[in-house]
Amino acid sequence: MAKKRTWPEAIEQVLRDEGGPLHYVEITERIVAGGLKETSGATPAATVAANLSTSLHNDPKTPFVRAGKPGSGLFRLRTSGEPAPEPVATDEQEAEPQYRVISSFGMYWAKENVDWTLTRPPLLGEADGATKQVNFHDQQGVYLLYDGREVIYVGRSEKDCIGARLRAHTRNRLARRWDRFSWFGVRPVTEAGKLIDVPGGATVDAVVPALEAVLIEALEPRQNFQRGDGLKAVEYVQVVDPKLKKKRLMQSLAEI
Repeated sequence: MAKKRTWPEAIEQVLRDEGGPLHYVEITERIVAGGLKETSGATPAATVAANLSTSLHNDPKTPFVRAGKPGSGLFRLRTSGEPAPEPVATDEQEAEPQYRVISSFGMYWAKENVDWTLTRPPLLGEADGATKQVNFHDQQGVYLLYDGREVIYVGRSEKDCIGARLRAHTRNRLARRWDRFSWFGVRPVTEAGKLIDVPGGATVDAVVPALEAVLIEALEPRQNFQRGDGLKAVEYVQVVDPKLKKKRLMQSLAEI
C-alpha cells in the first residue's frame, strides 16, 4: 500500500515535476488532477497556500522559496546549496493581492439551474477537488449576462449581492434575453464554505491586472490564448440545487 503524502510532499512533487515556479492555485489543480492528496473542505487552494506559508516561516529546512514579485503567489523549489529564505514576521507576511480583489469566480453558469422563484435563490458552486459546496448568493463583485455566447449586460453589486441582482434580472426588461451568467466575486471563501467580509488594502497594482483578467476571461477575445495573468482566483463549477432537482421531479411526476 502506497504511503499517503502530506501536503508539503504533494506540493514538492508538483514543483519537482514542473521544474520551475507555479502559482499555488496551479499547484492545487495539479495535486487534484494527479490524485496526489485527498482534499477536504471548500477551498483546497487555501490549504496549499497555508502549508507553503507554514513551511516557509517555521521550517529552517523548507524546500520551498517564493518566486516573482512579493505577493505574486508564486513558489519554486530551492536549488542545491541555496540558503533557506529568511523568516518574515507575522504582520509582514506576504499577502496575495489577487485575493484582495477577486477571490472566486464562476463561468457560464446556466440560468435554468437556479430556482429564481425563491426570495434568496442559492447559487451553488464547487471548486476543483473540494468536498463542500459554496452558496454564492451573497457574493459581491461584477457579473455578466449572456444570450448564448454573447454578452448582453455587465453589472456590479456593491451594497446588495450578486444573487439579488441576478434575480432582479429575471423580472425586468432583460428577463427573456439571457440564459447564462458569469460572476467574479471579491468576498473570500473560508475552508468551511462561508463567505466573509472583504479585507482592506486593495491597490491599483492589484486592481488593474484583476480587471484586465476579468475581461479576458469573460469576453474571450480571439487573440487571447491563455487566462488573464491577473486572474489567480479559484474557479467554481455550478452545482444544481438539490431542492430544485426534487421540485422538477415532482412536477414531472404530476404531469404523468
